[in-house]
Amino acid sequence: MYNTLYELLWFFLLYSFAGWCAGVIVAALRKHTFVNTGFLTLPFCPIYGVAAVVFSIFLPELRDRLFFLFLAGAVLSAFLVFVTGFVLERIFHRKWWDYTRYRFQFEGYITLPHLIIWGLLAVLCIRVTNPLICSLLSLLPSRIARPALLILLVLVGIDLLVSLISVLQLRLRLRRLTALQEDFRNLSTQFGNAITGRVQRRMMRAYPNLAPEKLLHQGTPAKAVPTVFALGCCFHKLVWLFVIAAFLGDIIETIFCRLTAGVWMSRSSLVWGPFSVVWGLGAVLLTAVLYKYKDKNDRYIFLAGTVLGGVYEYVCSVFTELVFGTIFWDYSHLPFNLGGRINLLFCFFWGIAAVFWLKGAYPLLSRLIERIPIRVGKVGTWVLLAFMVVNMAVSSLALARYTQRHLENPSPTTFLSQLLDERFPDERMEHIYPNAKQVD
Repeated sequence: MYNTLYELLWFFLLYSFAGWCAGVIVAALRKHTFVNTGFLTLPFCPIYGVAAVVFSIFLPELRDRLFFLFLAGAVLSAFLVFVTGFVLERIFHRKWWDYTRYRFQFEGYITLPHLIIWGLLAVLCIRVTNPLICSLLSLLPSRIARPALLILLVLVGIDLLVSLISVLQLRLRLRRLTALQEDFRNLSTQFGNAITGRVQRRMMRAYPNLAPEKLLHQGTPAKAVPTVFALGCCFHKLVWLFVIAAFLGDIIETIFCRLTAGVWMSRSSLVWGPFSVVWGLGAVLLTAVLYKYKDKNDRYIFLAGTVLGGVYEYVCSVFTELVFGTIFWDYSHLPFNLGGRINLLFCFFWGIAAVFWLKGAYPLLSRLIERIPIRVGKVGTWVLLAFMVVNMAVSSLALARYTQRHLENPSPTTFLSQLLDERFPDERMEHIYPNAKQVD
């Protein structure tokens, strides 16, 4: 059973508070003093709240499958923590937390013990605390609970905004100090804003890696002028890989259906062009996560690809069903399937695809992309990105209207719905998405 938006917002706040409490307790035990370890000034740690919401959206179907619930919770939280740490590092050019000295760690962001804890927390969240919270919420009068929820969300939003401004301001101050080589003792006099200055000092106490003297000691490395377009695993290359993999994935699936089912069938995710978004995003995910391990033994890449591909396909299936009310694939007729969303055979295919991609396809495509002239490549990146964003937006609107025609009101009530009915009638949508099934 999926939760309502009202319940999800309360989950975000309550789990954020619980995560903040856990962080403070752990810090107190280690340092024997109170340290606000959260990003916010208020007693909330948003990453725990976001993780709880993600668990509540994607994992309820696994409630009775404890092993898969544990595994999916660990992988989803690993991805969430990795993205959070990666973004923060890109802002400060320094890790907010660093586990590189631990065994069984990944890029210094996550470790195996933490993944085990996150997996257990996912089980606890879905099996115990979520039902308990929902029961307690049902006892609260709406006239009290809803205003309280709104007030708390507004306070958290303001706190988040102030914290983001403080982080960006601190980053700018540190750049100036690095250039001028000023003494760290003068830093507090240059903040200029009492509120953001207090937030900055709190963050530096909670995350010693952000200490300005460390950044000043290291200095700012000079940026080399690029001579090759999209060298390494960078933004421009990932955009090009997304488009190429989306196109190749659609072609491969179309040929596979012809060979196995004997019919030519559209496998596109979008209304304009033969592009499969699932394949494109999958290629980007495999490249971004496993790029530094592309020279490892094939069996490690196969295992990582099997797990990542299975979780990724499951999340995509749940997402499309919740957002569009449509199921695009159903493996319930195959053995060893999980809710009809994934099956063991196709997970192995993801593992094989990961090995083939990192060992064969990626090096070839990478070399071809790097041969593009820098100016042409950068312009092409934004053109391709704009086209795919518009394509996905129009496809989402067309799918939403297609679902509305079947489940709600077939008559158009707005100019947009009328336009979508004219451009994307049922016949065209059924041709593009022949396997789509409507669900409530």
